Amino acid sequence: MASILDPPIPAKVAKMKERVCWQHPAVVARHIDQTRLILEDGHAQDEEFSFLVIGDSGSGPHPDHHPQRRLAEQMLPHLEDCRFLLHTGDVVYQVGSSEQYPDNFIKPYREWLVGGDHPHQIAFDEMLFQFPFLAVPGNHDYYNLPRVYSALVQLTKPIRKLLGIDLNPNVGWHGSGIGDAYARAFLDYLQGISAEQLESHLNDHYGPWNSMTQGLRYQPSGFTRLPNRYYTFRYGGIDFFALDSSTFNDPSLLAHRGGAGHRQWLANQKKAIQQERKAVLEVALHPHLHDPQAAEKLDDWQAKVEQLDEMLLDIDKQLKANPTALIDTEQLLWLKEQLIASWHDPAVRGRIVYFHHPPYVTEASKWNQGQTHAVRQHLRWVLDQVAVAVPAISRDNPPVNLVLNGHAHCFEYLKTLDTGHADSHMNWVICGGSGLSLRRQRAEGAMLYETFPGPTPEAPADFRLVAKSQLFVGRTGEKSDRRRPYSFLRVDVQAGEAPKFVLTPHVSERYHQTWQDYALDPLVLD
Repeated sequence: MASILDPPIPAKVAKMKERVCWQHPAVVARHIDQTRLILEDGHAQDEEFSFLVIGDSGSGPHPDHHPQRRLAEQMLPHLEDCRFLLHTGDVVYQVGSSEQYPDNFIKPYREWLVGGDHPHQIAFDEMLFQFPFLAVPGNHDYYNLPRVYSALVQLTKPIRKLLGIDLNPNVGWHGSGIGDAYARAFLDYLQGISAEQLESHLNDHYGPWNSMTQGLRYQPSGFTRLPNRYYTFRYGGIDFFALDSSTFNDPSLLAHRGGAGHRQWLANQKKAIQQERKAVLEVALHPHLHDPQAAEKLDDWQAKVEQLDEMLLDIDKQLKANPTALIDTEQLLWLKEQLIASWHDPAVRGRIVYFHHPPYVTEASKWNQGQTHAVRQHLRWVLDQVAVAVPAISRDNPPVNLVLNGHAHCFEYLKTLDTGHADSHMNWVICGGSGLSLRRQRAEGAMLYETFPGPTPEAPADFRLVAKSQLFVGRTGEKSDRRRPYSFLRVDVQAGEAPKFVLTPHVSERYHQTWQDYALDPLVLD
């Protein structure tokens, strides 16, 4: 993905801090916790409630169908009894460009927005939600776009379409500005306002979380901004933790541990993927004016190119890895402290964490990526420390009840086994099949193994089964018989001291240019 630039982690962190005026004196003086969200809908004390989950949705229309809008229409009846929607990242593809928000977000989700009857009149940075839409950023929401490349794509689009070779990268004229478009769309963007305006704004939109701390008040149809790129809120006695995994997904340390042999293997993989990408382009860039299935084929070829580009980007991250590269330790320490505090609070009966990159997944393009393993190791580091600080945590009482992710373009439910860490025996759900191209499950199947070093350099390594996929919903079939089951998730939280979560995946399947909508059997998590 040489045409798309992934900014370094320190730049992402620094820019996002500037946009929310992180720890500004006026904020500190009011004892405001800029990671605390207060969802004021009048029902936050109800122990029994429901919510929706989607991810990797912001593709806009495909050449011959619109899965993002189809799923939005299927979710509409659920808005009557669900309280909010969680989005696991990649809100707008491919590079989070501001000019793509109207087609790739505002129009598809117009019923969520105040004034949605006239979506063309809604500016991306002035969105007001009548139904709470609680997002986290994905990697695509951070990408930058070289101006020369974007201009070339846009200026040659009419020619390519005329020739019937419209293999069109889904990019606009701009990149995300290191996440600036996402921040302007969703966050409480304080940068640039005057001191007087800031004082008034803090008075109007922040209120007491407890006797010591204030948080940002999220008021549906009134004020619907998020306090930060990562944040927490409490609803029905469940603590929700929203993370920005694009700032702790650097695989640098893992790459260096592999040594020269691993680096050579990565180089060979890169060469093979580049050759495959070239072969796909050679087929896709031929004219297809008289092919009745041309639109569907172009969509598949474009999806394949994007998948290979993602794999190349991950390999490049490892080959260029710097063992001293900085990750977002501040956020990881925040999560550790917040989880420990949550466990010590008698008002809390459960915990849900959601972020973009899945630590465990069997989707073919993501399961063995360096970023996947990096996020897994960083989350383990946090959970291990939480388990040490909280004696109540055990096999039957894990540190987190449910982890929700995106990034992998599928729906999947996994259960970890004994990993040797505090992430053992936990529930992991990937909801990343909500609009963009879908992916297959890996050929190796549902079992995920991991190699652990021995206690000494001389001791043999431990090859251990660490997770098992319980359900995978992704692309199947070949050529004209391909099935594309796009999905969203409904979660019903039941009352009780030990909450029970009922997860119902809903599917809109595209097959032979027709749609079929159905719900899968509920998954009951105690």
